[in-house]
Amino acid sequence: MSERVTRKGKNQVQKEEPKQTKKQKVQKESYDVGQLQDIAHQLRIHSIEMTIASNSGHPTSCASMAEIMGVLFFTKAGMHYNPKDPGNFGNDRFVLSKGHAAPILYAAWSMAGYIDQKELLNLRKIDSLLEGHPVPKLPFVDVATGSLGQGLSVAGGMAYSSKYLDKINNRYWVLMGDGEIAEGSVWEAAHLASHYKLDNITAIVDVNRLGQSEETSIGHDINVYKKRWEAFGWKTIVIDGHNLNQLTDAFEQCRNVKNQPQVIIAKTFKGKYLEMENKEDWHGKPVPQAQVDFVKKQMKQQGGFTLTPEVPVQIEKPQQSHFTLDVNYGPDAKQSTREAYGKALVGLSKTDANQQIVAVDGDTKNSTFSIKYKEAVPTNFVECFIAEQNMVGWAQGFSCRGKVAFASTFAAFFARGFDQIRMGGVSGSQVKYVGSHAGVSIGEDGPSQMGLEDIAMFRTIPNCVVLYPSDGVSAERAIELVANQKSACYVRMSRPSLPILYKNDDVFQIGKSKILKQNNDDKILLIGGGVTTHEIFKAAKQLSEQDNIHVTVLDLFSVKPIDHDGILNAANNTALKTILVVEDHYQEGGLYEAVSSSLSLNNEIKIHSIHVDKVAKSGTPAQMLSLYHLDAAGIIAKVKSIIQ
Repeated sequence: MSERVTRKGKNQVQKEEPKQTKKQKVQKESYDVGQLQDIAHQLRIHSIEMTIASNSGHPTSCASMAEIMGVLFFTKAGMHYNPKDPGNFGNDRFVLSKGHAAPILYAAWSMAGYIDQKELLNLRKIDSLLEGHPVPKLPFVDVATGSLGQGLSVAGGMAYSSKYLDKINNRYWVLMGDGEIAEGSVWEAAHLASHYKLDNITAIVDVNRLGQSEETSIGHDINVYKKRWEAFGWKTIVIDGHNLNQLTDAFEQCRNVKNQPQVIIAKTFKGKYLEMENKEDWHGKPVPQAQVDFVKKQMKQQGGFTLTPEVPVQIEKPQQSHFTLDVNYGPDAKQSTREAYGKALVGLSKTDANQQIVAVDGDTKNSTFSIKYKEAVPTNFVECFIAEQNMVGWAQGFSCRGKVAFASTFAAFFARGFDQIRMGGVSGSQVKYVGSHAGVSIGEDGPSQMGLEDIAMFRTIPNCVVLYPSDGVSAERAIELVANQKSACYVRMSRPSLPILYKNDDVFQIGKSKILKQNNDDKILLIGGGVTTHEIFKAAKQLSEQDNIHVTVLDLFSVKPIDHDGILNAANNTALKTILVVEDHYQEGGLYEAVSSSLSLNNEIKIHSIHVDKVAKSGTPAQMLSLYHLDAAGIIAKVKSIIQ
C-alpha cells in the first residue's frame, strides 16, 4: 500500500486514496459448527465461574456474545493473531468497547492458551491483572474500556495508523453493546472512519435488547440500527448473533470490503442459553452455580478443542526516536505561544526519522497553528473536525500504535472530551494535549471560548505532566520536552503575541520553574504563568523603579510536577516569606491551588492570589486583564496591600 500527496493551491492538501495491494479473496472455510458451539458454551461456563468466584461481574452480558467471541477467536474468518504473542504488532487487534464483559475476553485468551485457566478464578482480585474492566496491563488490551462509547474512536486511530502510516495489513475488531450506541461519541467515530475509508475496521454491535436497568430505547428493532449505520457510510450486515454460520459468513464478507468500514449488527439475547435468558434485572449479577450444569447439558464436547486462528507474520513495534529542537528567536522578537506550537512541531519533524509524530486537530488548526505541521508533513496530520471526544480517542489510538500523538484545540473545548482524557489516564495513554486560547486574555470572543478550567482538569489525570510556557522559547522547549516524555502531557498555550523572555539555549525541565528576577532585598515572591508572567515582570519593574519595592519573579512553567524546592527556596529568601500567585484561570484547581498544595505543610509561608473570580465577558485583552486585576496595575495594587 502506498500513499501519494498532491497539493491543491498554496495551502490545501489532498490525501489520495492509497493504492491497495490486491488482497487475495478469503476462501470460504468449512468449520466444525458443533465444536464452535461447544467453544461458545465453554466461554459461557468460564464467565459464570469467574463471576461466581468474584461475587460480581456481568455473566449475562458475556453470554449474549459467546458465539461472536468463539468465531472471532477460533476461526480463520475471525481475528488473525498469534495466541502465544498477543503483543505482535502485526496481529489483528480486538477492542472490547463493552468493557463490563471482560470475563469472556479473559476466557477467550485462556482457551487460546495464553492465560492459565486457574488464573481466571482470580477475576477482580487485588493481586490479579484480570480487572473488572479491561486495562492495558495485559498485552492483548490496547486501551481501558468500560466507560461506554469510546472503543470505536480508539480503534479508528489505530486503524488509520495501520492503513496510512504503518502500511500493515491487519484489522481492528470492535465489539460494542447496543446500550452504548446511544453515546454521541460512537457516531463521531462512525463518521470519521467512513470519511477516511477505513476498510480495516469492523464494528460488531451485540444487540441483546437489555440495558442495565431496562430495555434499550431501540430494543430489538434491528432495522433502526441498520439504517443509522448505513447513513454513516458503513457496510452493514445484519445477522442472528447466535448463528455460527451467519457469523463466519459475515466475518468473511468484511475481509473483502474495500474503502468502507463494516458493521455487523448481531441480534442476540442477554443470558443466552441460561435459564435467565432475555430476562430483566440480571445485569451485573453473578448467576447461580446450577447454570454451569445447565450449559454443560447443552454441550457435545467439553475440552479437546482443535479450532485455531490464522497466525500473521511477526512484526516488531517501531522504536521511538529521541527528538531535539533548534530554537531561534531574536532579542526583540514577539511570538504567541500557540504559534510557537506549530513551529515546534515542524522543527521536531526534522529529527523524526521514522515519522512517528502525528498531529490531530478539531477544525481549529489555523488557530492552534497545527496547520504548520499539516503543511510540512501532510501525511502525519489528521483533521478530526468538530468532534473533540472522537479526536481524543483517535489520538489515543495513534499512541497505542507507538506514535507520538499531539491533539490540539482550544483549551476550553477539551472539556468536551474529558471522559476520554480521564480514561486515557486509566490506560496510561501518552497523548500530548495542547490547548490554545487559554484564559480571559483571548479578549473579545468571550467566556465560551476561554479556557479557565483546563489546568484543574488536566491536573487530575494520573501521571499527566502539565506545562505552562510564557514565551516562544519556553513554548517550543515545552513541546520538545513532552515529545520525549513517556506519559500523557498537557501544554497550555496563550493567544497574545508576547515578548521573548528567554535565551534560545536556556534549559527547561519538567518539574522545574524559572526565576526571572531576584534580589537580596526582595519583599515577596510573585508567581505567574503565560500572560501573567509578563504582567508580573512589568509590575516588578515599576515597583522597583517607582516605589523602591523589590520582588522576586518566578515563571512557574511546570505546573505538574511542581517545583516544590524552587518555590520554597524563593519564598524563604523574601523578607516577608510571602507569595502572590497571579493566574489567568479560575482559582479552583489552578496555579494558586497547585502552589498551596505543594507548600501545605509549611506554616511559615503566606500565599495570596489574583485570579479570574467570576464568569468572564467580552472585551479587549487589555480590558479583560484589567477587569480581573491581572495586569501590572492590579498586581502593583495587590503587592502594596500585602506589604503594608
